[in-house]
Amino acid sequence: MAAARAWIFLIVLLIVFEIWSQIAYGSTFLFSAFNIRSIAVFAVAPVLLGLGQTLVIISGGIDLSVGFTMGFAAVISAQVANSLGAVAGPGIGLLGGVVIALGATMIPGWINGVLVARLRVPPFIGTLGMYGVARGAAYLLANGTTVPVQNSWLTWLGNGRIIGIPAVVLIAGIVILIFHYALAETQFGQYTYAIGGNRQATLRAGVNVRRVTIILYMLSALTAGIDGILYTGRFAAGAPQAGEPLLLDSIAAVVIGGASLFGGSGTIIGTIIGALIIAVIQYGLVFLNVEPFWQFIAVGLVIIVSVLVDQSQRRLGGGRQDE
Repeated sequence: MAAARAWIFLIVLLIVFEIWSQIAYGSTFLFSAFNIRSIAVFAVAPVLLGLGQTLVIISGGIDLSVGFTMGFAAVISAQVANSLGAVAGPGIGLLGGVVIALGATMIPGWINGVLVARLRVPPFIGTLGMYGVARGAAYLLANGTTVPVQNSWLTWLGNGRIIGIPAVVLIAGIVILIFHYALAETQFGQYTYAIGGNRQATLRAGVNVRRVTIILYMLSALTAGIDGILYTGRFAAGAPQAGEPLLLDSIAAVVIGGASLFGGSGTIIGTIIGALIIAVIQYGLVFLNVEPFWQFIAVGLVIIVSVLVDQSQRRLGGGRQDE
């Protein structure tokens, strides 16, 4: 039901922008290959952050650190790709930057998981603390500025195309398939839903809830790291603040896509639809020359409406409500 609602909203949104474009410019919005490619590229960042966020939210948690974990990875990937590439070539530089950046992002992800799963720190507080730590670490590594990319392979990764499709979209597609399979077809995915639905019952069933929770937060950090690397390649700069405005988008994509902030429900497909809705709003407003600040208002309103609809459905279904 929630996924169908998101699909309907996306279709209506596209129709509205198409009509608006025809009236304002006499040109198409929806039936333009350039616009479709641009929307897909716009959607990559919230999709990747949203993938890990989906798993965490389904389990009943939330990860507020993903934005600066992304920036942390962006800075490391740029620095390693530059320094290693100058010695061993751009290919080795890219490989080293990717491996070391992703490895580094596992640290804040693991700490988040330990704080939530073992030390029983509320996810909001624990990941908010890591938000500050990752932010400070990223700025310290970058000496308070952005790190320009001097590795041609890394910039190609962010801007190149394969058979006409942006490389970042193809990479995001591969990650999406892996996460969809893991959530929908594996025992790990079943455990994720079970933890969010009823943690105590899952514990009594013999599931190692602590271990699964730690893995979930590490996966959330991993997707943030991938996002940071692609961002660095796309803009040819490793920016500590790369993911700061994307935290809201990552949560919005999950919620708009039908996941409940109370845990126990949500899908990868829903998150993709939610990210596409955000990308259409952002690109569409830019395309129609509307002030960019309206993007924040539009996305915020969509989040509020999505949460209100979710709460209404829970009341009608007799779900738990916190008074």
